[in-house]
Amino acid sequence: MPVPVTAGLHHITLVARDARRTLGFYRDVLGLGLVKRTVNFDDPGSHHLYFGDAQGRPGTLVTVFEWPRAPRGGFGLGGVHHLAFGVASPEGQLQWKRWLLQHGVPVSGPYDRKWFTSIYFADPDGQVLEIATKGPGYAVDEPLEALGQRVIVPGDGHLRGRRDERDIAAATWPEPIAAITPAMALEGLHHVTGITDDVARMHDFLGEALGLRLVKKSVNQDDPDAAHWFWANYDGTRVADHSAYTLFGWPPGVRAARPGVGQAHHLAFRAASAEEQLAFQDRLRAMGVSVSDVMDRTYFQSIYFRAPDGMLFEIATDAPGFTVDEPAEALGRTLCLPAWLEAEREAIAGELPPLG
Repeated sequence: MPVPVTAGLHHITLVARDARRTLGFYRDVLGLGLVKRTVNFDDPGSHHLYFGDAQGRPGTLVTVFEWPRAPRGGFGLGGVHHLAFGVASPEGQLQWKRWLLQHGVPVSGPYDRKWFTSIYFADPDGQVLEIATKGPGYAVDEPLEALGQRVIVPGDGHLRGRRDERDIAAATWPEPIAAITPAMALEGLHHVTGITDDVARMHDFLGEALGLRLVKKSVNQDDPDAAHWFWANYDGTRVADHSAYTLFGWPPGVRAARPGVGQAHHLAFRAASAEEQLAFQDRLRAMGVSVSDVMDRTYFQSIYFRAPDGMLFEIATDAPGFTVDEPAEALGRTLCLPAWLEAEREAIAGELPPLG
């Protein structure tokens, strides 16, 4: 049986302490659309918010569980280090730096990562976020038809301790930003970066389980002793947007990710259809991977499994999407519940903290 190939990232789910604060940051500061107000289907007493583009398309989605009593989380083996949003140009990125600083959000960068330029900051719960430019792209130092074939170590100017941190810190947009501009439009998930203790093992797993291919072998520019490998939906002629998953390679025995507030709960990849999702499920079971049954999440169907390093993955279908219970022009305006919870609407709504 041929290996099914995921089209890329579907969504990433984070854990937050205060949904109202989270809404104020992702919607009002980052300008993401709120595409669904619902509850955690496995814990109906808590908010589950979906942010993304106006249509809630796969690859643009960040979802958040509100768990106010959860412990503080932290990155580590089998967890997410950061997630990156895309922006078209360095000019738009500098406007983001100015805008975030105006809103009291500390920002580092812009750092020239060779394949894109990055700024970094954190959400109110401490999850590290990045805004990365669209280009110049992975083919700037390798032929497009032969990406990921050799280890590429960027020059001294890219590496921590050898770059001009003063000039980097000083770089910003020269004028105040009154509102999010068209140049600042976030183009969905640029990449998600996790932490593993065996990049070669994960390379085999990502290829066998998801059909992802290596597009870059490099080092962590902030920790050059650690490997940094990139995978994506890549066919030798193009690297698909919203498909890059990257891993920092830490040594064996390092601390595991700590679940909780400020850490990602899981990362979801796309299945084009229910039939393709079942093909992924069959493939995983043939590999000896424990994978869940198909779960109805109303807006998509889901299966869950863990990578060898412990990261919780999901494969979610593209359909039916977020307009199954709200019109497209009114997404995110009302509390939506799955059919099996509608009888409890009054009690559930009464227990949820107000969003404002």
